[in-house]
Amino acid sequence: MPAHLVRPKPVTTPAAVGVLRRAALPLLGRLPVLTDRLVAELAEREPAYRAAIETDPVAVRQEVQRSLRHSVDSLLDPARSRTAARACSARIGAERAADGLPLDAVLHAFRLGGALIWQALVDEVTAQRPEDAHLLVHLAADVRGFVDEHCACVADAYRQAEHELTWRRDNRRRLMTAALLDGATRIADLPAAAAELGLPEQGRYAVVLVAGAGPGAPPAPPGEPRAVWHTGPDGRRGIVPLADRTGAQLAAACRATTDRVPGLRIGVSPAVEGLAAVGAARRLAETALRICPATGGTVLLDDELPAALVAAAPGLGRLLADRVLGPLLALPPADRDVLLDTLTVWLDCDGSAQRAAARLYCHRNTVLNRLRRCEQLTARSLTRPADLVELGLALSAYRLRRP
Repeated sequence: MPAHLVRPKPVTTPAAVGVLRRAALPLLGRLPVLTDRLVAELAEREPAYRAAIETDPVAVRQEVQRSLRHSVDSLLDPARSRTAARACSARIGAERAADGLPLDAVLHAFRLGGALIWQALVDEVTAQRPEDAHLLVHLAADVRGFVDEHCACVADAYRQAEHELTWRRDNRRRLMTAALLDGATRIADLPAAAAELGLPEQGRYAVVLVAGAGPGAPPAPPGEPRAVWHTGPDGRRGIVPLADRTGAQLAAACRATTDRVPGLRIGVSPAVEGLAAVGAARRLAETALRICPATGGTVLLDDELPAALVAAAPGLGRLLADRVLGPLLALPPADRDVLLDTLTVWLDCDGSAQRAAARLYCHRNTVLNRLRRCEQLTARSLTRPADLVELGLALSAYRLRRP
């Protein structure tokens, strides 16, 4: 708004001081006219203020008149008025930051106000005491200094308020995101959270948890401009709108990242409907992250539901692994690992000894011999479906508890 013409130093001569005060005193009675002129000039020359005037003309006019009064008071009694004038400038800067008015527009308004006061002083002197007009040259630099001082005051207050507003907005977004992920958002608050975060209240979502990489790791998944991220105790958490995509497509995008970043682990929840279900999706994503190998990779929970059952009940998983694999686990580490790896690869190869042998770089008969030994130690048959289910779940439980 208009500059408060507070002097940072005395004007050049006592005679100039007298001219300044004699010219300023009549301006108090002309404040309504000066206010109208400045409001009209702002409407014509500053688009940002034009919008503010159209929205709330009374508030803008009151602000202008208050600012002009401080300016004139500063000319008449700078020692008494300096503090109040600076406080008014700072308040205007902070309020306009809160309104979202551009700083350049606010500074332009202050300079227009300074020019208006200066012109009013010149008009008063030349009309009433033209013989004193030559003394105005001593005041020009001081008036420019007054304007610059209050522009700096406005800019400082504006930037401080903008910083605080940004922090509050970011903090509000963090709290809203954390509440959604924790499943703590009230139904009545969902519309406000959706509007603040730029997410549709209804729609398909997945939650992505990212852990295990340093701060220099790229965000995951890439190319998700609408995803909302939050840093939690277990790493980064992302609420990802799926739109028409599947969870498998999202997991593929995540996998492209984990393939490039060693040690990066990503757990992807199944798709859920609506923001209200994001908390449940976060818990499922945590299970997916627990299943993820320590060496890194991406796990889509939909692809690992048997392992997820074990991960969701770690106590039962330990009991199952000890009960089914106990004799095998009691072997010396080298023998134990060979047999467990062979059984795992054979299951991954859909029960094909030939394909398992190729992956293990051994003969097919070697695979069959190891599998027979697994059957003997576990007292489970690899041809009985119920035993296969037990062995598969026990292996999953064992892998999850390994460091």
